[in-house]
Amino acid sequence: MIALSLAEIAEAVGGELRLEGTDATPSTVVDGPVTTDSREVEAGGVFVAKPGEFDDGHRFASSAVERGAALLVVERALDLAVPQVVVADSVEALGTLATEVVARVRALGRLKVVGVTGSNGKTTTKNLLREILGGAGRTVASRKSFNNEVGGPITMLEVAEDTQFLVAEMGASGIGEIARLVRMARPDVGIVLKVGLAHAGEFGGIEQTVRAKSEMVTDLLPGDVAVLNADDPRVAGMAGLTRAQVVWFGLGESADVRATDIVVHARGTEFTVTVPGGASARVRFGVLGEHHIMNALAATAAAIELGVALEVVVEALERVTLAEQWRMQVLGGRDGVTVINDAYNASPDSMAAALKTLAQVQQPGTRTIAVLGEMSELGEFSGEEHDRIGLLAVRLGISQLVVVGPGARRLHISAINEGSWDGESAYVDTADEAYDLVVSSVRPGDTVLVKSSNAAGLRHLGDRLGEWFS
Repeated sequence: MIALSLAEIAEAVGGELRLEGTDATPSTVVDGPVTTDSREVEAGGVFVAKPGEFDDGHRFASSAVERGAALLVVERALDLAVPQVVVADSVEALGTLATEVVARVRALGRLKVVGVTGSNGKTTTKNLLREILGGAGRTVASRKSFNNEVGGPITMLEVAEDTQFLVAEMGASGIGEIARLVRMARPDVGIVLKVGLAHAGEFGGIEQTVRAKSEMVTDLLPGDVAVLNADDPRVAGMAGLTRAQVVWFGLGESADVRATDIVVHARGTEFTVTVPGGASARVRFGVLGEHHIMNALAATAAAIELGVALEVVVEALERVTLAEQWRMQVLGGRDGVTVINDAYNASPDSMAAALKTLAQVQQPGTRTIAVLGEMSELGEFSGEEHDRIGLLAVRLGISQLVVVGPGARRLHISAINEGSWDGESAYVDTADEAYDLVVSSVRPGDTVLVKSSNAAGLRHLGDRLGEWFS
């Protein structure tokens, strides 16, 4: 965090500064990192005590002090000899502090902010932008999937006076959450990747999802840029909701930044990217899965608008070989067995894309095995979407389907109904059973995909299989 006095922090968040039992004064400066996790506190940092659904951060404030916290942001004064700012709502205060810090750095005239949202691909696109923009100037980007009302502000608070780019991943599970993050950071470039059924159950339907994602662009100013997916009608419709300049990305000729001559193989993808003005370049993209090309195009579009040269963008894209741990992560290798661990999260769109990739990378004379768990947070769409994935797996010719857990059982039944009645689809209750089944049945040269929502926990199964076949 930039250096601020205790008085400035208290004023920014509208809190009461308490210094009893300390040697600090209102002018004492704090410039350490901000966190809501007492285990991550660094000497001189700020600990925000956040009440949670199952626990209360105030219980861990003493641990934060032991680790060297210079300031506590709390909802009630604690009997600890450390400066405290008492606020009505610590999460609200966290966001308010982030807004203040970003505004101060912006006032220096160097900082550009990119906001990224969409039902799929946010983390991959954010990581690609971090690699691209990092070569052009000091860049701050969200860690992991820090994209909610807590993770977003914590990322923003990492900016310093010399930060040139802030890449803020912005997720939501309801209306107004992206708007809140947008107001904190005020993006110069707002990216909307795709609107799908991910979290549709929480939003209350696809139209509500569209409304929530459109919050990325509705408050952009005429001098800003909205980077929109030309191939997604729901995203394309957002062009009429923004005052910003619209830059389109996609696979069609109408896109300003587009990919052509696509080749998919087990080592990633290759494509030719064309940008506004007609310049083009061949990209050898090491991230597995054709669907990740759209994320690369979105990152390219944003970077070009921020003044990064195409050759610099291409060099950065070609350095990236993994979107993120547990996202199309290639493991294994022994006996020619490849394990693709893509079980960090799953929506109908990403599940379908992963299965298509599995089919595309299959070599002649080898088999494909898809180990699939539940796609969560689909609400009323859950049954029909699991049905659709079961049908797709059969129609793609996946050699063996292993369905894990009661929440995904309907996927298995649909596959059987579609024709997988001779053992091509198997159902097991647990990840351990799935592990035993795959290890006992895999053959040299097979490719194994592990895919599920995070809540299903299959990412650890993917790691186990990758280690076994390493």
